[in-house]
Amino acid sequence: MRSNPFTRIPGFTSFTALALLTATSFVHAEVYPRESMIKAEKKEAAGGKGVLHGEYAFTRDMPKKDEAIKEISWLTLKPGDSIGYHKHTTNEDTYIIISGTGIFKDKDGKDVPVKAGDVTIVRKGESHGLTATGVEPLVFVDVIAEQ
Repeated sequence: MRSNPFTRIPGFTSFTALALLTATSFVHAEVYPRESMIKAEKKEAAGGKGVLHGEYAFTRDMPKKDEAIKEISWLTLKPGDSIGYHKHTTNEDTYIIISGTGIFKDKDGKDVPVKAGDVTIVRKGESHGLTATGVEPLVFVDVIAEQ
């Protein structure tokens, strides 16, 4: 019989284990399968160049007022395409770069190279833009939140 590693934790009992199991069975998480996402293309997004290809778990008109995450999506820019430099007046925006390379124009208008694994954030009242500069598409997750 395998030993239970939790029995070595002081105060951990079978009742504690049952309580944890019961509590976690009521946890609710939202799952948005990629194949069911809302697909949309935006030409010249925010005054940019080319087409922004998007797959949205949900769009800004769908969350409840008290939900902080207003939009989340997989976005793709083909080489040379861009999202124009634009200001976020009521929300914050985060890009999580998945693949490809690009130039992120930050809140001060400075061009910053980005690559897979990089994360960009623009706060309420700040501006940003993004251009795909590599030979492969720039793929990123976009999360828009509002307080």
